Amino acid sequence: MKNVDRFFTRYTIAIGLLFAVSVVFLVTRGNVADVEVRRVERMQLVQAVYATGYVDADHMADLRTEMSGSVGQVLVREGACVAKGDGIISLDTSQPDIAVRDARAALRSAESKVREVSRRLERTRNLFAAGAVTRQALDEGEQEYAEVLKSLEQRRLELLSREEELEKVSVTAPIGGVIGFLDARRGDYLPQNTLVATVIDPSSYVVAVDIDELDVPKVRAGQEATVAFDALPAERFPATVARIVPKTDRVTKTSRVFLELAGGFEGLQVGMTATANIVYGTLDDALLLPRIAVFEERQVFYTWVVRDGRLVRQRIVPGAGDLDFIQVKEGVEAGELCVIQPPETLKEGMEARYRKPDE
Repeated sequence: MKNVDRFFTRYTIAIGLLFAVSVVFLVTRGNVADVEVRRVERMQLVQAVYATGYVDADHMADLRTEMSGSVGQVLVREGACVAKGDGIISLDTSQPDIAVRDARAALRSAESKVREVSRRLERTRNLFAAGAVTRQALDEGEQEYAEVLKSLEQRRLELLSREEELEKVSVTAPIGGVIGFLDARRGDYLPQNTLVATVIDPSSYVVAVDIDELDVPKVRAGQEATVAFDALPAERFPATVARIVPKTDRVTKTSRVFLELAGGFEGLQVGMTATANIVYGTLDDALLLPRIAVFEERQVFYTWVVRDGRLVRQRIVPGAGDLDFIQVKEGVEAGELCVIQPPETLKEGMEARYRKPDE
């Protein structure tokens, strides 16, 4: 029986010691936080407006048929370069050609009639001067001449109209550029005002972006910008603000801004997705903290600072910022270590375990 009592006594003591060790371990272990830190640094802060948009062209023309008809010729293909005035497509010209020939024949007949009546009127005038014909005969001759002149003018106008109709069978490029769209095949019947082609001038590429209405007062023509394209993710292109559309969309609450690229770039196409940072100011020697080190509670901003190896929940006064950094006006000093992406489990006074950024 005594052996049993001694066994239970020793067992109880062992359990107690194990419990005490566990408590000490959990307390000490729970007071240590593994964190990632960054130094507070003084750097230049570039203030910019972020915007998304697409590639557009200032010189781009949609070409439409001016009359109905069947396509007789397709003179270019998509992607072809054209000069101003080059033909794109031509409709069947048989009927317009006949109409022009008939109008020219009618004009020649009218001209012949005018010459004939003119000679007859001249004889009547001479006879009237000699007293051989009456005033009525002269008046009738003058009236006939006026009528044939009127008929001649009508024939001229008719020919002009028929020639204009003939010109409409050809769709030509109003600007030089590249055929970016073509929708016509030989034999297709196209109603009047059908869109058949688009000509794009690559030298007139611009980037159209939409900015939040709150950022509109920050943007001015001539400001520098940096543009990136989804199709060219590894490259950045310089640009300037060319113009700002003075209208805000009531639904999206955005305004359109056009950026002019600093030169032509291979590989760009109208419609490509673009992102832009429009620079509206810079701050030299600004005390900067990564945005991912700052958190807000009840409209007050904080950061976790490592001081003497322990965490301090430090209130800060923020200033200007960009997408990555925020200026700190009060609260921390240059060189201090701040925790980035701090977990919600951090507590004041916890021991910080970390690797220094410069190690």
